[in-house]
Formats: sequence, C-alpha cells, structure tokens
Amino acid sequence: MDVKKTERGWAGHFCCADRCQFRRNTLLEYDNISIVVSSVGLMRGLNGGGFEEIGLDRYYETMVFHSNPKDERYKDADVQMQIYDIENCWAISDPDSEDLANTMHDNVVIEIEKRLLSGERFEVERL
Repeated sequence: MDVKKTERGWAGHFCCADRCQFRRNTLLEYDNISIVVSSVGLMRGLNGGGFEEIGLDRYYETMVFHSNPKDERYKDADVQMQIYDIENCWAISDPDSEDLANTMHDNVVIEIEKRLLSGERFEVERL
C-alpha cells in the first residue's frame, strides 16, 4: 500500500495565512491516518512595507498536523493535534528563499511518508 498524497491550494495553518504569498498544503493518507504538512511564508507587511516574520526569526515555516477527524470532506489540519518531532528543517530566516522553502516542504513530506510506511502512528495528545 502506498501513501496517498494530495497537493491542495490553501494554507493549512497560521492565522495570517491570507497575507502570505507562499502557501503549500499536502495531505498524506495511509492506513486510516491523515496527516497535513503545511508551509507558509513571505507574509506581506500591513502597511505594504516588505515582508514580516511569521514567527521568531523566520519568514517561512513548515508544520505537521493530524487532520480533523470530523472533517470528512477536506481533511483539513487540526491545529490542536500538531506533530512536533520533525527531523528535517522546518523554518527559514531569509525572506529571499522561496526555492529553499519548497525544498523544505518536500523534505518534510518525504519524511512523513517514510515514517508512515515504517508503521509510525504519530500518537499525540489533543491540546
């Protein structure tokens, strides 16, 4: 059985994602487990003055979540069910790094795929 991978066109997390020019959202499904890998970055400043950091010392970030079990249609991220133990790079501090941000997202997707195929269940407690 392969991991089913679906690329989606909306942000999977971050309250200011509507201001981000960089957004990726990948749904991974395997053996009744649905995981969302979400990346955001290049957040436009409120006054049109360049880009703002989206977190401490970062302009791009990738986060991983279980999908919302009640959302059977879109299987969007349940941001209260974040998976924290990501081994790959998940933050970039240089705003001129869109190519690197795509690579970061892809590397986290590959990591999660491998971990799913190895049998990891990604148990987390709901916040």
